[in-house]
Amino acid sequence: MNLTSILFYAFEALAALSSIALIFVRNVFHGALLLITCLLALAGIYIIAFAEFVAVTQILVYAGGILVVIIFGIMLTTKLAGKPLMIEHIYGFSGTLAGILFFALFVYYISTESFKSGPSTAGSLTEINTIGVGLMTEFVLPFEVAGILLLIALIGAAIIASSTNAKKT
Repeated sequence: MNLTSILFYAFEALAALSSIALIFVRNVFHGALLLITCLLALAGIYIIAFAEFVAVTQILVYAGGILVVIIFGIMLTTKLAGKPLMIEHIYGFSGTLAGILFFALFVYYISTESFKSGPSTAGSLTEINTIGVGLMTEFVLPFEVAGILLLIALIGAAIIASSTNAKKT
């Protein structure tokens, strides 16, 4: 077993354990942290599979953007309500049954698929270069505007969450 296999299995185990723990956690903030852990482990798997662009997109869009906004929303809601958000699992049996069914379908379709490796193409590197050049030349204005808008929303959420004058309901 080489280092690549060890890293792959470590990232795989981290993603699986954090996603399983996400099912059983009751605190929403801890659930968001477990989701970040799972998404970062998936990014590590993408890096091992030589899909660096997908890994960076995974980190920037999901772990860096969406989950940070979710965590700020949780902190803001907790601050206004005065108590931590807790989730009750009332549909445990039906959720487990649906999960087992989807897992069985997944295993069935994966086992019937024949995976054949095709010839390696050097075109993927030029596609990544094309995307990067397009983002930094033709689409730089929408890219920067979206970044500034997200930054303003993050700063606003932080100010609202940290204010001591928040109305108690």
